[in-house]
Amino acid sequence: MTVSLIVATYNQPRSLNLLLLSLETQTKAPDEIIIADDGSNDEVKKIIHSFSKKSNLNIEHSWQEDRGFRAAKSRNKAIAKSTSKYIIMVDGDMILHPRFIQDHVDNATPGCYIQGSRVLLTAERTKKILENQKILISFFSNGLNNRKNSIHSVMLSKVFNLLTRKTKKMHSVRSCNMGFYRKDCIKVNGFNNDFEGWGREDSEFIARLFNNGLKRKNIRFNLIQYHLWHNESSRESLEKNTLMLKNAIINQSIWCENGINRYL
Repeated sequence: MTVSLIVATYNQPRSLNLLLLSLETQTKAPDEIIIADDGSNDEVKKIIHSFSKKSNLNIEHSWQEDRGFRAAKSRNKAIAKSTSKYIIMVDGDMILHPRFIQDHVDNATPGCYIQGSRVLLTAERTKKILENQKILISFFSNGLNNRKNSIHSVMLSKVFNLLTRKTKKMHSVRSCNMGFYRKDCIKVNGFNNDFEGWGREDSEFIARLFNNGLKRKNIRFNLIQYHLWHNESSRESLEKNTLMLKNAIINQSIWCENGINRYL
């Protein structure tokens, strides 16, 4: 199965470099990596260009003008450029376990979207990692806030999957670690470009997938990623965005008018 990795980023060149370094260590490389850049400055462009020159990874830079937080539109543009059957989405401030891509492929399930979790790094640990540009992290490393999420075990993951039902629950939807078939994304017209400012654009997208018949498959003890600490984004658009999410749920929406079809 062909896989496109969509990486959302904005003005975090050192963090993005760490993520790219972790992609070099994957047991299975994605067929293409598309950087969904929401208007970063030239420092990010330099990192991508420099890395592309020395790496065998297939990296493409999808950039849009900086007009504030427009992650929905940025992701749509990147997904529209993708050519693979399966989409994995992460944020550019993650360090990925060496089996991250393989785990996603192994857990891909028709009729489902895959939801993974994350390991939160402390501010102190993040500072050291950014300074040293080292990606060696494990269960035994210092500076992990939720250490249990760093346990990687194929056997435990299989047991968890057997005991866990597929659901349509909206709690803890995180686009920083999710996978879905590209055709399922296109069928609901991708993310809603009307979402501007931080919050709920990923949940509204998943709500439409649910309304279109998909279910959620939570994965534990696989899909491990380490989230670099950073200050929270502004919540000034959260009320407006939450209202759009509620409308999609109440109206059982399966389509958004302002979506990915504008870029296909």
